[in-house]
Amino acid sequence: MKNLTMLLIVLLLSFPKYSNAQNDGAVVAGAVGALVAIGGSVAAVEQMKERAELTATEWLLANNPRMTSFSLKTLDFDGKKLKDMSSASLITFKIQEFMPMDQPELNGRKQVLLGFTSHGWINEYGIDFTKVKWFLIDRTEWVKMMVAYVKTASDEKNENKVEGLLTQGKILNRGIKVKNKAVIPFYRLSGDMYVVVDYSDAMKFIYNERSLGIFLKETRDLVQIKRSSLIEIHEFFFENN
Repeated sequence: MKNLTMLLIVLLLSFPKYSNAQNDGAVVAGAVGALVAIGGSVAAVEQMKERAELTATEWLLANNPRMTSFSLKTLDFDGKKLKDMSSASLITFKIQEFMPMDQPELNGRKQVLLGFTSHGWINEYGIDFTKVKWFLIDRTEWVKMMVAYVKTASDEKNENKVEGLLTQGKILNRGIKVKNKAVIPFYRLSGDMYVVVDYSDAMKFIYNERSLGIFLKETRDLVQIKRSSLIEIHEFFFENN
């Protein structure tokens, strides 16, 4: 890693005109691009993770001024390769508030920041955050979203029943499971079949081939949420219940 860092520094110093012409954010992005070019996949992903967390923190500070003490951690970058991240359509961040003190515990309100990406959000210069659309949700909103999705993907239309089962179990690509028992199975559809619900002014939910798709009305992007992301977000909200 030290040799890789030294090589990166040499590369940057070799192009002073580029460095002087760009702002600090662009230099960081350029550094990531240089790492990618020399095969530093692990280092590049780590740089992207740091940059993504910084940008997410800046978004929170700008849009949630009442949030004064919190932890923010990405769910997506650990153990990932560069090609995995470049094809990702969603990056997620766990946020939890705490009371400031010496060695504080994370025991405050939990939220998740969803960053929906558009094509080209990772390029040779790093991350282009103008191609990321942000949504901040809490547990209440998450349950509301999942109830709407389950009703779209199954025969179960009783919202109270769905909500109760969601708080007890897990939502998977085949349906809801409680203690490893399937309690609400999802429809079996072919690859060219879609079931759609108009969820909000910003989103439509699409059920297709046992997967959750979200259509963003503003950007007209259709984003598929991975099963692993659904499980991680759900477990984050309901762990230690």
